[in-house]
Amino acid sequence: MWVAIFIERNTKLINMTNSTNFPEQSQSQPGDEYKMSPEPKVIRDNYKGSEKLKGKVALITGGDSGIGRSVAVHFAREGADVAIVYKEEDEDALETMKMVELEGQKCIIISGDLKDSDFCKSSLSECISQLGKLDILVNNAAVQFPEEEVNNISEEHLFETFETNIYPYFYMVKAALKELKEGGIIINTTSVTAYRGSEHLLDYSSSKGAIVSFTRSLSKMLVERNIRVNGVAPGPIWTPLIPSTFDEVKDFGKDTPMGRAGQPYEVAPSYVFLASEDSSYITGQIIHVNGGEIIGG
Repeated sequence: MWVAIFIERNTKLINMTNSTNFPEQSQSQPGDEYKMSPEPKVIRDNYKGSEKLKGKVALITGGDSGIGRSVAVHFAREGADVAIVYKEEDEDALETMKMVELEGQKCIIISGDLKDSDFCKSSLSECISQLGKLDILVNNAAVQFPEEEVNNISEEHLFETFETNIYPYFYMVKAALKELKEGGIIINTTSVTAYRGSEHLLDYSSSKGAIVSFTRSLSKMLVERNIRVNGVAPGPIWTPLIPSTFDEVKDFGKDTPMGRAGQPYEVAPSYVFLASEDSSYITGQIIHVNGGEIIGG
């Protein structure tokens, strides 16, 4: 029964991929995917896995929903077991776990606050304990608090933005490097806003810019250990972060050259590419998945 529901839901969502209007809706952060209308599209029905990640184990922060969920399901279809780290969205996390298990792979879910370095360490330990190893680390969790004026950015939100969006990348990498062997992979989620700026996301875009520099510097630090570090810079993608931070979403993504927002399943294959041997000669780079916006760097 659950398989039939999953297939029916994804079939319906195919027709919404090119939608340029989203109904009015609002949520509080961090947002729940199951409350969104329409729900984001997780994976193409015709996406064929080819064992690119067979036998691998991946840990994904923010893996309960949005881009993280889509990456988890794509990794599973390519043969990887997955550990999902999330804050408190239990219903979304359990749904993602079901999706991964439908692909025939193991999935564990770990709830906690990534701003806590001790939790980051314990989440890595739990991944190793239950799944046996770590091959791929995806740093993906993020928050944003839109403000039109710099004076309206509170210290509380400024601290939370950086403590959520960049500090855990350091915490998770420090813990992961005890487990990642030669050939290990680290993928960091940055944003188009790191490159072109954003007048209403000053602190968020600044934290995403820090992730770009983090990715480039870490790649140089780890290249001699044969651990590759790359990133993905999504443009406007329909995820729970959007209705939970913006009052109006009906025109979300219309300012891209393609004239629409992207779906998570249009971003996730970039992570598959960076996690697999297909990208064996790539490190320190950022893939831009943004609907056609030309970005330097």
